[in-house]
Amino acid sequence: MSMMIQNGHVIDPATGLSKVCDVLIKDGAVSEIGEGLSGGEVIDATGCVVCPGLVDIHVHFREPGFESKETIESGSRAAAKGGFTTVVTMANTEPRIDNAGMVEFVNRRARETACIKIRPAACATKGMLGVELTEMAELKDVGVVAVTDDGKDIADSGVLRRVLTYAKMVGLPYMAHCEDECLSEGGAMNEGYTSTVLGIPPIPKAAEEIRIERNIRLAQLTGAHIHIQHVTTAEGIDIVRQAKKRGINVTCETAPHYWTLTDAAVKTFNSNAKMNPPLREAHDVEGVIEGIKDGTVDCIATDHAPHTPTEKDVEFQFAPFGIIGLETSLALAMTGLVEPGHITLERALALMTCEGARICKLNAGILRAGSLADITIFDPREEWTITPGEFASKSRNSPFIGRTVRGKVRYTICDGKIAYPSNAAVHTP
Repeated sequence: MSMMIQNGHVIDPATGLSKVCDVLIKDGAVSEIGEGLSGGEVIDATGCVVCPGLVDIHVHFREPGFESKETIESGSRAAAKGGFTTVVTMANTEPRIDNAGMVEFVNRRARETACIKIRPAACATKGMLGVELTEMAELKDVGVVAVTDDGKDIADSGVLRRVLTYAKMVGLPYMAHCEDECLSEGGAMNEGYTSTVLGIPPIPKAAEEIRIERNIRLAQLTGAHIHIQHVTTAEGIDIVRQAKKRGINVTCETAPHYWTLTDAAVKTFNSNAKMNPPLREAHDVEGVIEGIKDGTVDCIATDHAPHTPTEKDVEFQFAPFGIIGLETSLALAMTGLVEPGHITLERALALMTCEGARICKLNAGILRAGSLADITIFDPREEWTITPGEFASKSRNSPFIGRTVRGKVRYTICDGKIAYPSNAAVHTP
């Protein structure tokens, strides 16, 4: 089967390609990129950007154990609607993804139900208890691309040192959720003026920053690759920045809500604005954006964390942490980063494709002759309003409902097959 994408603005951030041309797909791979190509069924991409399929290295698809929130099938459909063709799923399911059998379960469910590529991360410690290390070499053999106890930080520095040493030995990055739970326990939002006015138990920034510093120092000690998840504070960004200057093997990510919203979003007690780490203050938003601009932030992730409406429809303090983000991430990057001129379109796409793929050593995020035909086509100018009834995710917990954004996915192609929209029709001229 062959397919032609005609007249789109083709961007491959990894090589610097950025021009209007055609893309010819044959047998699930990119056959040729150039002008005046012909052959196969045609997608007219006039006025649209054609780029590598987006990559998100931090999502929660909840299966097994919490299928009422999301499944691998529904999560993959949400990802495809957002333009993603490859995602890395976190391991804090029930049971935990901490052994080869559970990894194989995820792989099998992905083969059976997913419309995009699912790459599992596994626990760094058994049961995410922070005590006994998982069998990382065995996990890697069955397809794990990273280890993480995401949702928890490993409190014992000696255990974390062994995790990092073992992860380095087997060639896996350790993805660190940085949180000192002795400081954050019982908290529900950022500590500051707003939490004081609302009377909501606070989480100080130091709970995140102290552990970013400690975890990076242990990575320096072991020489391991550490990836800092969802950085939210200006000081946290600077800790990573200075560590990179010292040559430490550290990468980091942030998420759209951390450059888009402040803790003022909590003023209406909207539990859809509750996540961990929490929304911070305006100068932290500025610090995150500066980290994106100067290259301190290596990639954009969503931390897609679905919860049912019943779980979120309670008092703010008792609602679970987490928001969904796969279907809004690209538009928020276009609206909040590219349009204001913070970064170029090409840089935004690099942060959402090849840079995340590089961190987890994924065969993804590139668009060139011979690459897998994982491609996203989107209209960078189309405005749309984020509406809960249009989500492909099983959950609706987004703080951006009702917001008008710019940048709309038209097609998501995975392995040369259209993953979104599911009823897409192409034509043969």
